[in-house]
Amino acid sequence: MSEPIADRIEIRLAGEGGQGMILAGIILAEAAAIYEGKNAVQTQSYGPEARGGASKAEVVISSGEIDHPEVLEADVLVALSKDAFKKFASNVKLGGLYIVDEEKVDSHTVPQAVRVPITRIAFETTGRIITANTVALGVLVGLTGVVSRTAIEKAVLARAPKGTEEMNRAALFKGFAVADERQPSRQN
Repeated sequence: MSEPIADRIEIRLAGEGGQGMILAGIILAEAAAIYEGKNAVQTQSYGPEARGGASKAEVVISSGEIDHPEVLEADVLVALSKDAFKKFASNVKLGGLYIVDEEKVDSHTVPQAVRVPITRIAFETTGRIITANTVALGVLVGLTGVVSRTAIEKAVLARAPKGTEEMNRAALFKGFAVADERQPSRQN
């Protein structure tokens, strides 16, 4: 899956509260709308717990009008927790893309899932597991091309807290590198 999937692409980013998946959804929508001139809608929900409860962000991106703002059937699911995967794996289109943190998600029921140790990569790259959401964005964009690498980089850096720009850039670029390892023929 190296080309954008369709005119309307539905992406669900899910995990536990504190993993930054809602922020990742906001960043992805901003990359599409602000830096690529596409239409994008982002919605979110999370459990009552501040940390550890279920959370999800949904992003719909289209070059045309978006008539329904929520994900009906995801083209892509990014899951960073076991519970998120269990809850949302059944709502991915046939032939859709699953990206999972292989150390947190038992995805054996979906043999085609792209398994990446996202949280470990984040820690090894930046020393902070909170950058897992940025690694995940790099993998997502690197595998799908839903937005350009330049657009997602600009959106990440615009949202990065002052003084963390280089750390976030490193996490994003590591995600791109992981995607490139999975698709060596991908050019950008």
